[in-house]
Amino acid sequence: MKKALLWIAGTAAALCIAVACLWGREIATLRTVEQVAGNEYLYRMEYKAAYDLDDLISKDIASNAELLDYIVGRIGKGLPVKMKSAQVADENGETATFLPERKRTACDRSGANCTSFQAAKADGSGYWYGRNYDYFKNPTMVTVSRPKKGYASIAVSDMSHFGYTLDKLPDSFIRKVSCLAAIYAPVDGINEKGLCTSIMALPKQPAQQETGRHKVGTSVIMRLWLDRCATVQEALDLAATLDIRHDITVGSGYHYMIADADGNCAVLEFDKDDGWKSMIVSKAEGDRHMLVTNHLLSEKYRTTEPDIAVGNPHSRSWWRYDTAEAYLRQLGGTLTLEQAQECLALVHWDDLVWPNGMVESTQFSNVYDQARLTLDLRNWNDYSTTHHFEL
Repeated sequence: MKKALLWIAGTAAALCIAVACLWGREIATLRTVEQVAGNEYLYRMEYKAAYDLDDLISKDIASNAELLDYIVGRIGKGLPVKMKSAQVADENGETATFLPERKRTACDRSGANCTSFQAAKADGSGYWYGRNYDYFKNPTMVTVSRPKKGYASIAVSDMSHFGYTLDKLPDSFIRKVSCLAAIYAPVDGINEKGLCTSIMALPKQPAQQETGRHKVGTSVIMRLWLDRCATVQEALDLAATLDIRHDITVGSGYHYMIADADGNCAVLEFDKDDGWKSMIVSKAEGDRHMLVTNHLLSEKYRTTEPDIAVGNPHSRSWWRYDTAEAYLRQLGGTLTLEQAQECLALVHWDDLVWPNGMVESTQFSNVYDQARLTLDLRNWNDYSTTHHFEL
């Protein structure tokens, strides 16, 4: 009996050691996942696990389903791990969503309608980067990462992209496992050099660059920028070495705003009528701010009138652009923190009802301080509460 107990104890110890060796850093990461005080659907995580962006690039992952398979393989390390995503099409080619069955639609992702801007700080100490993420109500994750090879960063994710809903939250250790996917799914963020980036949807314009370069998907390019780039030019140079591809099953393409701590700012877009070649729109000379919503800004397509061919009229993209632009111009592109938050509040969504019955709101409003490397986040239109994060 004693020998049997010793054998059991030895086996258990060996198993624990094996688990610690295989998943020690992942377990350490999951232990940091916590609900942010005062907000039931806002979470924070310190990412301590290893990830290899060079390996990811080498896989030429061109769809969200392929990325999900890659993430599952990294997390599971050979063992079966299940994970879902709101950006992965089902067997019928429809985009999966974590909403009631009767409200599902193949074009749900085209509803991600956002506003981003860079503006000078009123005290002259640098720049603000503001960002509204307008989408359907989902929990939010703030991920702080400090990779050995790369810049530290704060990134924000829509947790529905890796399987969470208002009814499925990371409220137990097992349920926290899918949080590990957040490192690959930023929708905006800032790194230790003050570089900020965010993504805005462009319905029916999924970029499909095909030049023979390695392929990267929708959110992976932003993780690369956060980890590897200190300036806008570095970010654009990096993008030029890759083919950026948006999953065509999602029903939406995207453009990106990138801004650095020196006040440089640009929007990266893709030419839908010329092989998805990159188009770069830079901050106008002499301006202290730049703004983008959900329509193309490139000279080839730019229009002041709502046009479904270049943007999203239903989301009032042009109205949001004009409203925020007028506010920024009125203040000379120079804002206090409160004014940066007010600019976002002016164009936020509160229960926008879509033709298919879905309801969209502003999931979060973020203001990044590109000098002090901080994030002030307001979740779900609660403008009386600001959650503060810093590196």
